[in-house]
Amino acid sequence: MPVSAGVVCALVGFTSSFAVVLAGLHAAGANSDQAASGLTALSLAMGLSSVLLAWKFRMPITSAWSTPGAALLISTGAAAGGWPAAVGAFLVTAVLLLATGLWPMLARVVARIPHSVAQAMLAGVLLPLCIAPVTALADDPVVIAPVLVVWLIAAAIRPRWAVPAAFGVALLVLAATLVREQSVPPASAWIPHLEVTTPSLTVAAVTGIALPLYIVTMAAQNIPGVAVMKGFGYQVPWRPTLTVTAIASLVAAPFGGHAVNLAAISAALAAAPDADPNPRRRWIAAVTTGAVYCALGVASTGLTLAVLAAPAGLVQAVAGVALLGAFAGACAGAMADESARLPAAVTLVVAASGTTVAGIGSAFWALLVGVIAHRIFRSTVPRRT
Repeated sequence: MPVSAGVVCALVGFTSSFAVVLAGLHAAGANSDQAASGLTALSLAMGLSSVLLAWKFRMPITSAWSTPGAALLISTGAAAGGWPAAVGAFLVTAVLLLATGLWPMLARVVARIPHSVAQAMLAGVLLPLCIAPVTALADDPVVIAPVLVVWLIAAAIRPRWAVPAAFGVALLVLAATLVREQSVPPASAWIPHLEVTTPSLTVAAVTGIALPLYIVTMAAQNIPGVAVMKGFGYQVPWRPTLTVTAIASLVAAPFGGHAVNLAAISAALAAAPDADPNPRRRWIAAVTTGAVYCALGVASTGLTLAVLAAPAGLVQAVAGVALLGAFAGACAGAMADESARLPAAVTLVVAASGTTVAGIGSAFWALLVGVIAHRIFRSTVPRRT
C-alpha cells in the first residue's frame, strides 16, 4: 500500500505542475534544451532529497519543486541579463534557503512579513495565469475546450486527479498535432540532458526574481509543508530538512532548476492514513515518491521538447487550471483579516499588473508596497474594542 501511494503521489505532483515549471523556465529566458535541463535537474533533486529525508528520519517527508515560484517566473519574465541572470537568481535563492536552514533568525524575519501581504502577492502573481485558459479558449476552442471540460468533470468527481486528467487530454491533443505536422521528437531527443549555464548576477534579477522567489517558496511551500505534516502527526525536523532541500536547490540551480522545497499539497498523499494505516510505515511511500520522481526526470527531456512544440495556449490552459486551487487559497489567506484587506488588495493589484520598474518585476514592488501599506493602515486604523 505505501508503495502504490508513493507512485500516485509522484505522478500527481509531477503532472499537476509540470507544465507550470516548463512555462516558468521558458519565460525566464531558457531555450528548449535549457528548460529540459532545468526540469530534469529539479526532478532528480527533489527525488533524491525525498529519498534521503524519508530514509533518514523515517517520516513521509517529500520534496517538490516550487510551483508558485515557477508561476512567479512566468509573471516576471526574462530579467536583464537573460537566462544566465535568471540562473544567478536561482543560486541566490538557494543560498537564502540554505541560510534559513542554518540561521533561524532569517526564518523569523520572513515570518514578520504580514501573512495577508505575502498571500496577496502570490494571488496577484497567479491571477494572470489563471485567466490564461479563458483567453486560450476564446482563441482556439477546438484545442482548449476538451482540456477544460475534462478538468471540470474530474474536479467534480475526483478532485485529486483533475489536473492530471486535463494534462492527459492535453498530451493526446499534442500527440495528434505532432503526428499531423510530422514533428514527433526523434528517439535521440529522449536521452536525459543536463546543461550547465554560467550564472551572472544582476541587481534586477536578484531583486526581481531571487527575493520574491525565496519569499514565495518559504511562505507558500516550506511553511505550509511543515503544517501539513503536523496535521498528520509528524513533527518535521525543520533545520535539517530545510538544509537538505536548500542544498538540492543549490545543486540544481546551475542546470536551470529554480527551487526545491518541502511538498505542501502533494505531501498529504504520502502522509495520510490512506498511504498506510500504520504511521510508522508511511515513510516507504515518500521513498517511493522520490524514486518515481527520479525516473520521471530521466524521461523529461523528450517530454519537454514535445510540450514546448504544443499548439498556442495548450500549455497555458493546463497551467492555469493547475494553479486555480493555489489562487483560491492565496485569495482566502489574503482577505481573511478584515482589517488588512485594503493593503492586501493593493498588493494583489500591483502584483497582477505585471509592471516592470527599473528592470524589476511587479512581485517585488507588490511586496514592498504591501508591507508599507500594511504598516500605514495598522498605525492609522483604530482597533475595534
